[in-house]
This record gives sequence, C-alpha cells and structure tokens, in this order.
Amino acid sequence: MNFPLIFKRLLALFACAGLLAFASARLLAAEAEHEAPAAGAAADAHMEGAAIHHTVVSAEAKNPTYFEQFLYSYLTAFMFCLSIVMGGMFLVIVHYLFDAGWSVPIRRINEQIAALIPWMWGFSAPILLFAPEVYPWWNIDPATDHALNVKKILFNPISFRVLLMAIFGLWTFMAFRFRKWSIAQDKDGAAIWSRKCRFQAAWGIYAFAFSLTVVVFLLMKSLMHQFFSTMYGVYYFAGSVWTTLATVYGIMRFLEKRELKGVIFKNTVHFLGTLFFAFTVFYAYIHFSQYFLIWNAAIPEETFWYVKREAGSWWGVGMLILFGHFFFPFLVLLRIDTKMSMVTMGPMIVWAWLMHYADMTFNVMPVLYPNGLHLTLWDPICWFGLAGFLAWRFWRNYKSAAPYPLKDPRLKEALNHHEVPAPGAAAAHH
Repeated sequence: MNFPLIFKRLLALFACAGLLAFASARLLAAEAEHEAPAAGAAADAHMEGAAIHHTVVSAEAKNPTYFEQFLYSYLTAFMFCLSIVMGGMFLVIVHYLFDAGWSVPIRRINEQIAALIPWMWGFSAPILLFAPEVYPWWNIDPATDHALNVKKILFNPISFRVLLMAIFGLWTFMAFRFRKWSIAQDKDGAAIWSRKCRFQAAWGIYAFAFSLTVVVFLLMKSLMHQFFSTMYGVYYFAGSVWTTLATVYGIMRFLEKRELKGVIFKNTVHFLGTLFFAFTVFYAYIHFSQYFLIWNAAIPEETFWYVKREAGSWWGVGMLILFGHFFFPFLVLLRIDTKMSMVTMGPMIVWAWLMHYADMTFNVMPVLYPNGLHLTLWDPICWFGLAGFLAWRFWRNYKSAAPYPLKDPRLKEALNHHEVPAPGAAAAHH
C-alpha cells in the first residue's frame, strides 16, 4: 500500500462531501434570496430593545471583502480540522484513564492524529495576525459596549494571542509526550511508560477540558462577543469527538487488512462503532440542552444568537444539522450490523464530515453573511487544503513508527478476547 492511493481516496471522499455541501448551499441560498430581507427585518424586530442590538446589526451593513471571505472560510476549515485533532487527543487520554484493552490496537492512530497539533499551531498564524479583520470586538472600545466590558479580561488582544499561544504549546507538549512514551515502550516493553502516560492523562483531562473551552470561546464564540453560553465548549467537544470517531473508524477499517492485520477483531469494530453512536446522542443532548435553556430563559444576550440563525437560508442549515447530525445517523446506527458494515459506515463517515463542516459553518458564517448561507470558492479551497495537508502529515507520522503498540501490557488482552457463540455454535476464541 502506498500513500498516493490513500491520499487520492481521502481527497475523493472530501471532494464528494464538498460538492454536496456546495450544491446544497447554493440551492438554499437561491431559495432564500427573496425571503432574506423579510427574515432580516423580523430578526431585527425580535432583538429590538436589547442592549446588544446596535453592535450586532452594525456588522450587517457592510459587504464582505474577498479577504474577509477568505479569513472566515479559513477559520471554518481550521475549526473543523482542530476538532478532529483534539478528538484524537481526547481518545488517547480516555484510553489511559480507563486502562482500556480493546482500544490498544487503534491507539497509535489516535496518537498520530493528536501529533498533528503542532501543525495546527502553525496554521493558527493567519488567525492571530489578522484577528482585527475577523473579530468585531477587536475594534470596539469596551467602555462603549457593556457586553464587551464585562468580558474584556478574556476578549482583548493581549489575552487572545497569549492564551492561544500558551494553550497550543501545552497541547503540543502533551501530544509529544504521549507519542514519545508510547513509541519508547515498543522497544523495551517497560510498564513505566504506561504509568507515565496514565499520570499525564490524570491531570491532562482537566487541562484538556479547560483549555479547549477557552480556545473555542476565543476563536469561535467571540465572533459574537455578546453571546453567553456555559455549554458552548461542551457543544464543540461533543461534535469534535463524534467526527473523530468516524474518522478513526474509517482509518481502522482501511488498515485492518494491511498494517493492522491480525490485531483488529469484531469487538474492536463494534466498540468503536458503538462509541460513534453514543456521541451521536451525546451531541444532540448537549445541543438541545443549550437551545432549550436559552429559549426557556429568553435573555437577549443569549437568544439573539439563535434568532440570527433563523434568518434566510440559515434556517435550512439549522434543520439540516438537526436531522442530518442526529436523526439520520441515530436511526442508521441503531442496528448492530450497520456498525460492522463498511457499506453503511463508509458513506456515514463522509456524511459525518459534511455535517460537522455544516455545523462549523453555522457557527462562524452568520457573522459575515447574516441573511443566509453563502459559499465561495474559498470554502472548498481552505477545507481541502488544510485537511489534505494534515492527512499527508498523519500518514508520514504513522509510517514512522510501528502501526500499533507492539509491547503494550494490554495488547495481549485485546488479542485474546472471547466472543459469545451463537446458540449451538462453538465458542470462537481469538
């Protein structure tokens, strides 16, 4: 197996997802052209009287430049790719926290995904450099905006850049040590490396949760700095792990007859598919909880975020996320046999990428296009560019070490599990 074949297949999958997204977006935008003014007026009327009204609506008056279009498309693609990388980090941490055995054969995949964090650090440079062009609060005097004034300890240029640089540095440190110790164990099989990883996972889960929340607040939530939600970080996390599980599932099934031949069994496939199903429900629960609590409280600082996403074709995008991110995968994954079949799971992986990108677009783009969804050529360029480069780096990292932990203490447990036999059949022992 050579890399060009994998690269071509991955690009083909992303291309299909991108074409579907672009085509559906153009249809939604065309349908909303005549409805957008009325919808925008209704949204403005709904927000009247709120202290945040003037600041939010003032951003709607200008037409975006090509450079702004590029920056917002880049930010959307960046948040999509960051979610998969951080999902890989979370799966490594959880593996060590629970001292799992079944996930040992696929741990190296997660480690190599997490090892892409230094590249994401580098890709954050355009966002750091051109933040004033992306974040409206950057050019607002806190003394004239109460919503910004109470959050200025976080939403200010110094905190923004320093925190992002420090957190990406922390993530790089954690990912490097997980990978370094795991590879070191391939040589001598010493249990000390597992203990080191478990200790880092013990404090790392807290660092992961806090730091990811801060980064999501800074990079995405602060696009509308008036918005207030304590569940926003968990919402991004749930979608991130959901997409990462789909990605890892696809990589595992592709490699199970190649580099991972002899270490992937039905239980491994079933457990990973079950996790994917579980996070389908978890994401829906978190997103609905955020929406329900905001709707129930009816506080202007919270409700305006959803009101703006009911304007024009954004309503259609919201419905697509509702049914495509939850109902459709939930119904497909209910049966155990669908989790085991690549005929079903292959398209589901592409669908998960598409839905997660739609989710990121739903969060980012209404700031630039308040009257409805509008895709430009920058969207597929940024998406394919970042994802393609990271796929190439992942493969290089993966080929630089053993395809799975060769001497992990739990590997024997993963390779010698028992399957419950069917009635009248002999037990299958691997």
